Amino acid sequence: MALWMEAGSEPLTENEKADLEAISALKESAAIEFKEQGNECVKKGKKHYSEAVENYTKAIDQRALSDSETSILFSNRAHVNLLLGNYRRALTDAEEALKLGPDNVKAVYRAAKASMSLDLLSEAISYCEKGIKSDPSNEDMKKLLKQVTLKKKEKEEHEAEVSRAVVEAKACLSVFENRGVKIGKAMYRELTGLKKPVLDQSNILHWPILLLYAEAMTSDFVEDFCETDIFLFLLSAVNMFSDDSPPLPWDTNHEYTREAIELYYEANSGTPLPRSRVLQYLLEGTKGSQAETTGDEDTSLTKTPYNVKGKGPSGMVKVNERRTLHDVLKESNFVIPEIPVFYIVSKRSKFYKDFAAGKWSPPC
Repeated sequence: MALWMEAGSEPLTENEKADLEAISALKESAAIEFKEQGNECVKKGKKHYSEAVENYTKAIDQRALSDSETSILFSNRAHVNLLLGNYRRALTDAEEALKLGPDNVKAVYRAAKASMSLDLLSEAISYCEKGIKSDPSNEDMKKLLKQVTLKKKEKEEHEAEVSRAVVEAKACLSVFENRGVKIGKAMYRELTGLKKPVLDQSNILHWPILLLYAEAMTSDFVEDFCETDIFLFLLSAVNMFSDDSPPLPWDTNHEYTREAIELYYEANSGTPLPRSRVLQYLLEGTKGSQAETTGDEDTSLTKTPYNVKGKGPSGMVKVNERRTLHDVLKESNFVIPEIPVFYIVSKRSKFYKDFAAGKWSPPC
């Protein structure tokens, strides 16, 4: 019988030919039945989608239908895989459908939808254009083309913003490195929120500054202090110390006057972060926060020797108000806790004696 013929051999008798024709008819009938069962499963809804895929697969495996009919089977299975969220399988099925039936517009549409879901936007646009060329009146295809085109535009704009954020952050990182500036972990973000320096077109850094009144642990915040400005300007920017300003609410003895206050920073307050961590901080809150950055080794920002916490003298260092911000920030014992923090004390206050003697330290 033809059932036992070797693969590739030709039937020799009329009976063998008849057997083969009967087997082919059975397989064709089975394929059509599986296809219809698959269609019914789709109509029944989501709970039956997996069963629909199985039926379409069984129909395809019969290898009994014409190329155009098999193209429809692959296209149908692509449709169900789209409904199931199996976008890669849907695209593969749609591509198989198009190999067998290049004019299968539904397969083109499903290939476009799967490509869009896989973020293969150029491919999706290409499929849409192919479908519209074959069927100029296909409104669904035109609508999908608009959606994909818009998504591609938004993606390109997002990528441009990410690229710009990374470039700006790396430029700032490079300036830190060249300036000998060391960045450490944040200390008072609960007071300031996420704040970062800004690099202007003249390659000058503008820093947000936190001023802490050590005696009362209250604060003032300066949004923008240029690194080339001297500290006299910084203190002038704090209106608390102008002649016509009222005293600080807690300064009942009026000890915090312009001529009485001094400015300090904490020496060796932490360990400098590696380049990758500093870059992560600079990208935080930007479109580039999730960007993959390469080529940034986990090394210190500067090769200038510095004292790490516990290995050098800690304590408060008085700031010469005639120095620039940059001159102070590049000091080897100054590790900036994301943004510069300076402490204000009054020479007239009883607190000053303990502060100057090193008996006070910032709360952890």
